[in-house]
Amino acid sequence: MVPFLPNKLSNTAIYLYLGSLAAVTFFFYRFAMGLDFIVMGIVWVVGFFGLASLLSRQWSQISEKAYVRNLLLTALGLRMLWVVFSMVFYTLKTGIPFEFEAADSMFYHGEAMWMSQVPLATVVDVLFTSRDGWSDSGYLFYLQMVYRIVGPSVLVARLLKCVWGTLMVYLLYRLAQRNLGDQAGRMAGVFACLMPNLIIYCGLHLKEVEMLLLMVATLERADYLIRSRHYTVFTVATPVLLALSLFTFRTVLGISAFFSMATALLFTSPRVIGRTKRWVLIAWSVLALSLLVGGNFTSEVAQVWENRLENQAAKREYQTAMGSRWARYATGTVMMPMMVFLPYPTMVNVSEQYNQQVMSGGNFVRNYLGIFVLIAIYSAVFVNKNWRDLSLVGSFTLVYLGIVSMSGFANAERFLLPGLPGLLVMAASGVSLLNANNYRAVRLWSFVVVAMALGWAYFKVGNRGLL
Repeated sequence: MVPFLPNKLSNTAIYLYLGSLAAVTFFFYRFAMGLDFIVMGIVWVVGFFGLASLLSRQWSQISEKAYVRNLLLTALGLRMLWVVFSMVFYTLKTGIPFEFEAADSMFYHGEAMWMSQVPLATVVDVLFTSRDGWSDSGYLFYLQMVYRIVGPSVLVARLLKCVWGTLMVYLLYRLAQRNLGDQAGRMAGVFACLMPNLIIYCGLHLKEVEMLLLMVATLERADYLIRSRHYTVFTVATPVLLALSLFTFRTVLGISAFFSMATALLFTSPRVIGRTKRWVLIAWSVLALSLLVGGNFTSEVAQVWENRLENQAAKREYQTAMGSRWARYATGTVMMPMMVFLPYPTMVNVSEQYNQQVMSGGNFVRNYLGIFVLIAIYSAVFVNKNWRDLSLVGSFTLVYLGIVSMSGFANAERFLLPGLPGLLVMAASGVSLLNANNYRAVRLWSFVVVAMALGWAYFKVGNRGLL
């Protein structure tokens, strides 16, 4: 077992990014990114792979208490540093401490400011009683409560996101530790701590940080329940209630959470969960759902399923009408096989897609780690054949990404983000399983990653008829 990210892999990833960036800039020089975005991408990639190799190696031998302390302090420090920097950066670029072409974030901020000034009963009525659906209501309720307590401070709200993001990293480490063992679990914690996309969202006024915390907490508590020898009403109710809370952020997440818990209860091997406990938990979960669901919950789930194909077709038609000539080919059949390593890094400046350029380095990290995700999946199914005991994280991640691939947002980084924590756990597993045989696939993947970057740049430019 490989207990840390080897320097050779780390250096290779950095060289591949620098080479890809240089090649894209050379071949598409008329559409080159600005120097600030180029530097930002380099910092993200060099920082992630350089520190991931260093920290995973150094922290693999220290005590668990020291590891947790280092993990939390590093995660919190990086996120707070980015929040301060990003507020200055965005203010200089846009005139306000919000991202480029801010839409949803400005909506959340404005609505929360208004809600914090009206009676709480009015807020509950607006968000939960009078609405047809619950999506976004959870985040708006949370944000207006923050504003109600401390005032409409953008900085305070984002510093709180740093805390929630750090807590998510810790919970993901615990989840990975129970599923993969301590060494691979520590590596997964380091990956989550340093992952650029997870850090970047702490500086955005969007719902993703809080949503990912609830999502990982759901999986962690469900995994704890399945693997623990003793269970109480509280330990059984907690993952169910957490899963229900996901419907107030994004309906598809709630669906994926309940599906993954059902999958784990059915398929986890008897050595992990006893037969009696398995059926007790299944019966209790069915009873709890029958009492808790209904009304808006049921209708919203049905609407998501009924509209999945219509939404995809409408999005493709809209993108084509807006000048994206090749968007009509991005169907679910085409996108689904690529979901474990999407989105591709935007290394060209077209249509002023500055937010995608900020994420460029983080998306490249996802692309490179994709081969280790594939190694982990292959090993779990065909080599170690322990997929049953890893079915909770695996089924949630793959089902969620599968649903997104059939929607109109299959290539949208923001909608792919909830799959990232599970992918990081799988990537850590894949790295830990490296050997002479599967390392050949890693070497071949180096060419694939470069082709992805160049191909995506060609698609971005050619799709708009600019070649």
